[in-house]
Order: sequence, then structure tokens, then C-alpha cells
Amino acid sequence: MQTDELLTPCAFLQKQLGELPDPDALREYQSWWETTGREISEAVDRAGTPWLRMHDRRGERCDEILFGSGYRQLLLEGYRRGVIWSVFEQESLVPSYLLGYLTAYNDPGLYCPYTVSLGTAVPLFKYGGKALHERFLEPLLRRDEQVWQGATWMTEIKGGSDLGANVETVATKTGNGWLLSGEKYFASNAGAELAVVAARPEGAPPGVKGLALFLVPRLRSNGSLNYQIRRLKDKIATRSVPTGEVVLEQSEAHLLGRADQGIYQILEVLNVSRVANAVGSVALAQRALSEAYRFAAERSAFGKPVLDQPLLARQFRERREGLELAFALAWEAVRRLDQVWREKPSYSEDYHLFRLIAHLAKYWTAEFAVQTAKWAMEVHGGLGSLAEYPVERWLREAMILAIWEGTSHRQILDGIEVIQRKQVHLALLKLLRPAVAEADLLHWEQRIEAYLLQPQEAIEAGGEEFFAALARFTAEGLLQHNRRAG
Repeated sequence: MQTDELLTPCAFLQKQLGELPDPDALREYQSWWETTGREISEAVDRAGTPWLRMHDRRGERCDEILFGSGYRQLLLEGYRRGVIWSVFEQESLVPSYLLGYLTAYNDPGLYCPYTVSLGTAVPLFKYGGKALHERFLEPLLRRDEQVWQGATWMTEIKGGSDLGANVETVATKTGNGWLLSGEKYFASNAGAELAVVAARPEGAPPGVKGLALFLVPRLRSNGSLNYQIRRLKDKIATRSVPTGEVVLEQSEAHLLGRADQGIYQILEVLNVSRVANAVGSVALAQRALSEAYRFAAERSAFGKPVLDQPLLARQFRERREGLELAFALAWEAVRRLDQVWREKPSYSEDYHLFRLIAHLAKYWTAEFAVQTAKWAMEVHGGLGSLAEYPVERWLREAMILAIWEGTSHRQILDGIEVIQRKQVHLALLKLLRPAVAEADLLHWEQRIEAYLLQPQEAIEAGGEEFFAALARFTAEGLLQHNRRAG
């Protein structure tokens, strides 16, 4: 990888993907960040957590979120350029994820509201019907300052991984629709005009099979608040998105899809976000790596530039190789999702292959982003720990990537489950066959079969070693395949 390909996201994308769709628009967006967006982003980050104004001057509940100067301008730029509307105009998720990569390279936290807005628009498009499309989807697809934002609220106080046990929000059916009552503890993009929310209809069975997915607008049909924000979280990262505790009190809601298939819709939403998490992780890692490169090229120690020190030079080569591997895995998840995102239950084998690749990508890229950001701080020495320089921010932003939309543990266990239940590793090995030696494929087929023969407790206990090795093997095979195809 050449230096210029490392230092600019568009050049890196061009190198990895070859011909880009609408490359001029992508370069224009990157130029906007360089001339305008970064300065605003840095100011927003320094300002910290947004404020919550709970009541207006008349003492009535308003739950207005007050952002730092310029945040709205920063936010609207991505919506205007098509991070949501392009998906439905071009019938492809690829343009959104490309814009997301450029966004995350410059402001990883800002990619969160775009991601959850997409995670709202996609299930609404698939399961909402004409009336809900006209009322709710069209505002999400606007290209001006009146555009609506979406949000995806699943997690409650007891945790997010075990949704079947921890979702206590209740959905009650009435003659006029549905009413939701409960609380969401990590509500990303609090204040959004629209949210998709996990809830359990009254009388539904326990566990994940009793969950359903609902659409909850910010305002009731009479114009009053439909949900309340108890408080905003002061958290380590993603200051570009307000995360709060949301209270639902007989909140008006609309069922998406069938109530008895809600867990499938919920997982579809999570998959959209998990792929975005992988894309954003690679973009953050590239930014951290580029900052480290610039610093090391300018800094001298022991008589020569830091970049020319043998140990650090080797580490740069390894990190650059790791970046390409991470991107190959993340972008395969994008490609696979783009092929299957319109599917509804029951799913094809291609969909289950996507699921495995998405789990591998989310796990591998998030861990790579954290370690690369940490390493970039070390390259800067003591300066890397100072908030006045940019590199410490990337570690703060990276820390959430291994947690959001399912921890690394969850990705490992869910990935192993899809292998056990769907035997999807056979499709994965078939995918890699053109670029991988037959001996290596046979080795992995035998390794997976032996691994699955263990007792379940042993399978889970050894899951990280197995899953990390499978992720690396997959990434290497995909990278070799892409290089040959290119």
C-alpha cells in the first residue's frame, strides 16, 4: 500500500474496490470534511455531552436536546448527500456504506445517527406498507433540513445481549393500534423523530420468540410527546450522537411485520448496524494509522525519523496489512448484505452465509480498530494522551465499537451458533476456494468438524481462539481473491 493510499480514505477505497460508484461525489464529500467538517467535528467533540432541556418556559415537557454549535450543519451534510435516500433510489446499500466510511474516517460518532436512521428506514420499507411509507418513510428520505432521523432501541437496564430475557417493554393492542410501556436504557439518537423498538405483546410467549418490532414516532397523533427522555448519558465516546434513557408510557406504536416473527425483524435491524460497525471500525483504524504515519514521518529520535526505526517500520507494515485484511472482511459483509437485505423469513442459504460473515467482520474489525488506535497513541508517546491532539480521540471512539450492537462475546457465540445450526461453514469454504489452497481448505473443514464434536461447554469456552483464527483465515482468503480479481 502506497503512502497516499493510506492517508486519504477515497484513495484507499479506490485501491481496495477499483472503480467506485460516483467517485466525484465521494471526493467532494471528503473535501467538505477537510475544509469545513473537521473543524466543526472537533468543536462538537470538545463540547462533550449535549444538554437536555426537559421543560419549556411554560413548564410543559418538551425534551429538547441542545447540541454544540455547528452540530446540525455537520449532521445534515450526510443526509443531504444520500446516506439514507440513496439506498432506496439506487436499490443498493453500497452508496450508504461508502458515505459511512468517509464519515467514520472523519467522525466515527457521527456515523451512529446515520446507521440507526438506516436501521429504521430498512424495516419500515420492508414491513411497513403503503400507509406507513407515506406517513413515515418519506420524511426519512428527504434531502433538506426537514429530514427526519431514525433510532433503534432494543436494550434495557438488564442488558442487551439476552433480549429474550431482558426486554420488559409491553405492547398492548387497542382498537386504534398499539401502545407501548417500558424503558430503554441505551437509546442511541434519543430525540429522533422515529424509532424501531423491541417490545413484547401482551400474552406473547417468553424468550425471543415472544418479541415483536414496533415503529414509535416522537409525537403522538395529537402532536404531544410520544416518549420522554429521562436523561442523556455522559459516555466515553460517540459524543456526536445523544444516547439517553427513554421512557415509553402508553406510547403510540405501529407493528412492523408479524408479531410472531419479531425476533427476525429485530436481528435484521442489528445486522444493518453490525455491518456499519465493521465499516466504521476500518475507517477509524485507517484514520489512526494515517495520523501515526504523519507524526512518525516528522518526528526524529536517536538521529533519524521515528518512521525509519526498524521496529516501528515493521509495525507500520503489519498494521497496513491488517487494515487491508479488515477491509476485505468488512466489505464482503457489505456485498453479502446488499444481495440479501430484501429477504424476509424464511431465509436463504446466502442469508445465513451473510450472517456468519457479518459476525466475523464485526468481531475482527472492532478489535483491530481498538488495538490500532491504542498503537497510534503509543507512536505519539506522551503527546498521544493529550486531548489537544487528535489521536487520543480515536481510542475513545474505538472503545465503543467492540460493544455496540453486540459485544465481541456475542459475535463469537452467535457466529458459532449459525455454524452449528446451518452448517454454513461449508458455504464459507466454498466461497474461499478460488483463492485458498485445497490443503488449507481441507485443514479448516477438519478443524471445524472436530471443534463442533466437543461438548457445548468446551465449544463456547474455546470460542474466541477458534473464531479469531477463522476470521483471519477468511480475511486472508478474501483479500487474495480480491487481488486476483483486481
